[in-house]
Amino acid sequence: MSDINCRMPAVALRGLVCLPDMILHFDVSRKKSIAALEAAMVKDQMVFLVAQKDPDEEDPKQEDLYTAGAMAKVKQIVKMPENMVRVVAEGKFRAELDEMISVSPYLLTDVIIHDREEKVENENEAEAMRRVLEEIVQKFIDAGAKFGPEITRQMEQAEDIVKLTNQLCANMPMRWQDRQTLAEKMDFRERYEELCRIMEKEYDVLLINQDIQNKVKSRLEKNQRDYVLREQMKLIREELGDDMQSEIDEYEKKLEELKAPDVVKEKLEKEISRFKASAGNSAETGVLRTYIDTLFEMPWSKTSRDNKNIDKAAKILREDHYGLEKVKERILEFLSVRLLTKKGDSPILCLVGPPGTGKTSIARSIARALNKKYVRISLGGVHDEAEIRGHRRTYIGAMPGRIASGLSHAGVKNPVMLLDEIDKVSTDYKGDTFSALLEVLDSEQNSKFRDNYLELPLDLSDVLFIATANSLSTIPRPLLDRMEIIEINTYTQNEKLHIAKEHLIEKQMKANGIKAKQLTISDKAIEDIILYYTRESGVRGLERCLGDICRKTARMILQDGKKNVKVTEKNLEHFLGTKKYDYEMANAKNEIGIVRGLAWTSVGGDTLSIEVNVMPGKGKFELTGHLGDVMKESAMAAISYIRSVSDQFNIDREFFEKNDIHIHIPEGAVPKDGPSAGVTMATAMLSAITGTPVRADVAMTGEITLRGRVLPIGGLREKSIAAKVAGIHTVIVPEKNRRDIKELDKEITKDLKFVYASTMADILPVALESMPKAQAANS
Repeated sequence: MSDINCRMPAVALRGLVCLPDMILHFDVSRKKSIAALEAAMVKDQMVFLVAQKDPDEEDPKQEDLYTAGAMAKVKQIVKMPENMVRVVAEGKFRAELDEMISVSPYLLTDVIIHDREEKVENENEAEAMRRVLEEIVQKFIDAGAKFGPEITRQMEQAEDIVKLTNQLCANMPMRWQDRQTLAEKMDFRERYEELCRIMEKEYDVLLINQDIQNKVKSRLEKNQRDYVLREQMKLIREELGDDMQSEIDEYEKKLEELKAPDVVKEKLEKEISRFKASAGNSAETGVLRTYIDTLFEMPWSKTSRDNKNIDKAAKILREDHYGLEKVKERILEFLSVRLLTKKGDSPILCLVGPPGTGKTSIARSIARALNKKYVRISLGGVHDEAEIRGHRRTYIGAMPGRIASGLSHAGVKNPVMLLDEIDKVSTDYKGDTFSALLEVLDSEQNSKFRDNYLELPLDLSDVLFIATANSLSTIPRPLLDRMEIIEINTYTQNEKLHIAKEHLIEKQMKANGIKAKQLTISDKAIEDIILYYTRESGVRGLERCLGDICRKTARMILQDGKKNVKVTEKNLEHFLGTKKYDYEMANAKNEIGIVRGLAWTSVGGDTLSIEVNVMPGKGKFELTGHLGDVMKESAMAAISYIRSVSDQFNIDREFFEKNDIHIHIPEGAVPKDGPSAGVTMATAMLSAITGTPVRADVAMTGEITLRGRVLPIGGLREKSIAAKVAGIHTVIVPEKNRRDIKELDKEITKDLKFVYASTMADILPVALESMPKAQAANS
């Protein structure tokens, strides 16, 4: 095809040259160039790309441009920030600038497009030309040029020598001026010869550059080489904003001022030397920096001054918590020992109790009373031993364990450290977490506790450890032996009332923006909340109910313009809705076959009505009410006892073969189990069999044996509270629980009469309305 004259927009390139078969990426910011691209996109996407002679010229004229360029098709235009346009264009044909038509609003030019077909007719000549280019390219590859694989691929895919020459002109590394020279060679043979010359020249420059580098490297002596490398590293770090030398100086200054054991200082000195020798951008540098910073952050010798005023400590404990006298007494004992001995081993206390009884807040109050830093570590669900001992530094992302991190966070070596939910620690293939805690909580070992990440002995002997747990059943015995167990029992109704009045109401009013004069809650309303809206051992649900009242009060103040809101037992349902719970009170009259039992639950004590029916049948014995295996066995033991003493109560020997006995405990959807209902079921069955009514104001608890002995039980405090709430006046308990009754508060035992039983013979005269006639005759 012959040459073509046409008029089209032009873009002046700075430091770039476009050739046929070349994909060119460049940015455009001049308004004229952007306008030219827009004009090309409107028409046929074709634009004339020509290089400027002076790249710094902002407003080029015809004389400022080279003549030879290329017709290119604009493939993509992307608008960038700051009025910048990113362009992708593909060179199509060689072209020459004939005349500049206009320079505004964009460069409009008349160009001559060279669209002629170029071909080497002689196949031997074409093959010779290809081999020459391959030899030159191979020399580049052998010399270590980085473009080797890409150029090799292009040479293999090139269809003929003309295509190969065009690709090498477009892709071989060279100065843009040399590429412009190739653009000006319209004849293929001239262009080929010029390409060979430029490639030979670039190869010579490459060899000379490598030779110079080798000579310089071989002549540098060791000291000069180290100096040059250090200066280069310093310059690189300054460019990257990584002033490593200042970090090293700061570390060395910190090391001089650090108060720590000698073994710690030696370790730090060694790590700082390694940090100094490491490369500034290597992965090891970051690891070393993190490790050194961690060691400096640890409180090796820094301690806080403890409170030495026992009266002040006692006052703080009284202010923060109502009741809990045993816990307060133990903390004051610890402080007294510390003041007398000047040191004293820190105890490991374990507060055990139901949820919501204030175990975590007690630890915070202890820290405040002793003027110590407070750190809380949640152990619930922790199953990896490394969480306690730390990860070894060989692992990516290694970090200290929670104990070391807690000390670092506290900033002192003698804080109060709360190990929350220690009973919920688990164990799996990653190690035994409980065993890792043994070293932490053993006063004989924790003075040299070793964290895998720190790789240094850590003194934990000054830490006051306080653990919390809901149950001791999941804690291994070796770990229990290292802790002093303090039980946090269920709060009584009166204790909850005081806690609400002295702490919770004020806390919730403050949290919800209510002032003191804007809300009044009567004592009877609080009592009703405790009885009918919460069923718990602690006060967490009570606090939520008080929060609901405060939020509704806030809305009434803002929306209804209320000045003062009074909450009483009469309008309580307006704030909290209908009652959620109702306690089963004592029966109004004595009944046959119904006995009130006492049970312990996770939310406190409760009463259970055990009902027994006797009916004609074939000796079937049935148990219902979602009973567990232990209660079923208690029922079997009770019926065996009754059958063994049936003669004493004038019971026909064939009675158990001709009658069915059905024991039922209401609320069948609630699982029930535990070794404390044996005497209750025995009494209910004997009442039903003999037709003797049971006193309605009596409740009982205890386990029974086959011979009628009464065994001791647990949870007596909670059971006694439940009996009092239900309106029971007489409580029958095992004789061996007499010592537990002595430890109960007077608030609980007031208005309750306790009867102690060693055998069923001690229970029946108290529980039954009258003794069966046969029994009276025998006695």
